[in-house]
Amino acid sequence: MRRILIAAIVAAPLLVPVAAWANYYVYCANGKIEVDGREPDQMRIARGSGVCQMGPRFGFLSDAQEFARKNFGGAGRACSCR
Repeated sequence: MRRILIAAIVAAPLLVPVAAWANYYVYCANGKIEVDGREPDQMRIARGSGVCQMGPRFGFLSDAQEFARKNFGGAGRACSCR
């Protein structure tokens, strides 16, 4: 019985959906709104200095997309990091 309990505790993190561990951000990247799963430092390395974060970190893609839509008109709309 004890082995079953230990096995269940060890296996529990593996049962959590991978999407639950993801983070999403809303960026202004080179003049356009983007929703991306990359951390801010990774995004700056990938896109250069024309990137700024436009909101908080989101746990779900749909939340980040909705934030971008409500506040900036959605992904692909024009933006500025000034």
